[in-house]
Amino acid sequence: VGNSEHFIIEACEYVESFLKFNPKSAVVLNIDNDHLDYFKNIDNIKTAFAKYASLLPKDGFLVVNADDKNCSHLRENTYARVITYSLENRKANFVARNINFDSQGFGKFDVYYNNSYFGEFKLSVPGIHNVSNALACIALCTMYGIDRHIIKSALLKFTGANRRFELIGSYNNIFVYDDYAHHPSEISATFNALSQKKYRQSWVIFQPHTYSRTKFHLDDFAKALVGFDNIIITDIYAAREKNTFDISATNLVEKINSLGKKAIYISSFDEIAKYIKTRACPYDIVLTMGAGTVNEIGKKILL
Repeated sequence: VGNSEHFIIEACEYVESFLKFNPKSAVVLNIDNDHLDYFKNIDNIKTAFAKYASLLPKDGFLVVNADDKNCSHLRENTYARVITYSLENRKANFVARNINFDSQGFGKFDVYYNNSYFGEFKLSVPGIHNVSNALACIALCTMYGIDRHIIKSALLKFTGANRRFELIGSYNNIFVYDDYAHHPSEISATFNALSQKKYRQSWVIFQPHTYSRTKFHLDDFAKALVGFDNIIITDIYAAREKNTFDISATNLVEKINSLGKKAIYISSFDEIAKYIKTRACPYDIVLTMGAGTVNEIGKKILL
């Protein structure tokens, strides 16, 4: 795509497929407990990332989130120059300070590079996690000699990736968003971004992704979802799996209800759209969430 000398990818660690690349530089945002159907435990995941870091050459860069303890071992496993960024650790190379959010949840913050003021940056995507992501971007771009004014301008113009808190449309001042979050940590990040916005009530329609992930993270899914005002759970999206895990969407509903928050199960996308359209009020935010086909519901709501 394009004709730059640089080729940028988002690599996935599932089945260690990212070890087939030959990266010059890498950014590791976090290492989390996912894809347990393959990795079995967090230690195996950390080992895979260590192998990935070892692929980098001496003249490359490894940009690491200093706020994620699971990333701390990576500097021991690479020949590349390690650059750290942080929202909390003042010893990191790139640090965000004086973070504020506007009514849309978009961040504004000061960046310090090796404890020296580097500049003020503004974003057009919501949430504290995107401040962290932007820091990673600023760090790598700076290492490649890109002028800070160009970085500022590019970040301000970036309005988000497809299916990442993406505004699908609105009706009667009810705003419908879609998000790809399918891991408890991602749901929490999206909820935190939502909480920076001004709205009346939130509606989340969550489609769990894969039986194994739903089984292994059932408690964490419930805890991540419980903060939303109204919670609808639909059937698990099987993806590559068969249900050999004795798990269903109703198990997640029951788990949320056990935490003292009412969640309901609706299978039909048409019924979900009808349910929302007869209950949502002006200045509500409706969020479809999951890595499957749940985004189809937003289109039905807006019909």
